Amino acid sequence: MKIDILAFGAHPDDVEIGIGGLLIAEALKGRTTGIVDLTRGEMGTRGTPEIRSLEADEAARIMGLSLRLNLGFADGKFENNHETRLRVIEVLRMYRPDVVIAGAPTDRHPDHGRASQLVLEACFLSGLRKIQLPEQTDPWRPTVMYQYMQFYQFKPDLIYDISEVFEKKLLAIKAHKSQFFDPDSTEPETLIASKHYFDNLHSRASEYGIQAGFAYGEPLRCVRPAGVKDIKALY
Repeated sequence: MKIDILAFGAHPDDVEIGIGGLLIAEALKGRTTGIVDLTRGEMGTRGTPEIRSLEADEAARIMGLSLRLNLGFADGKFENNHETRLRVIEVLRMYRPDVVIAGAPTDRHPDHGRASQLVLEACFLSGLRKIQLPEQTDPWRPTVMYQYMQFYQFKPDLIYDISEVFEKKLLAIKAHKSQFFDPDSTEPETLIASKHYFDNLHSRASEYGIQAGFAYGEPLRCVRPAGVKDIKALY
């Protein structure tokens, strides 16, 4: 299966928070979309890997994803090295995405920035013919790569309109119910499990949306300058 848009996250729920709306909207347009979670989130304060896997599956269903994979790297411990890059290259060559979206280049959680750099390097290396994999897949390099905002803010290069799918994005995030605000939960409170954090998801989407003339938007950073052939594509 060829995937048009493939998004990577260090942990289950990272992608939903950052660009869940984009993936939902693009799937509704008929494009194939997928998420690759690098870890199972086993170091998280709340939930278990098994619970988080079920939650990730439910979020994928809500989002209409064509693919969701988990590479099983060690949460909090994985490295950007030859072995992990080869695993990402294997995925890139198997699904041949035109668009790859990774997390923030630097962020509050060390895994986020490390994952972003890992995916960025793998996207380049995947196009090198002399990097051989056991499956003998052909080289593949995505046409374009973006990075989504996580905890720390950055100046976006573009803002994607998620106004029509914002409520569905929230449903996908809430599918990870072990991780987010639940007044009936007896698990320890964390930053992302606070009501304030969930309220902030609303305000951030509104803040960036209004800058581009939308009700709600998702900010993205271009890894390289974006090019267009028709200026009306920016309207």
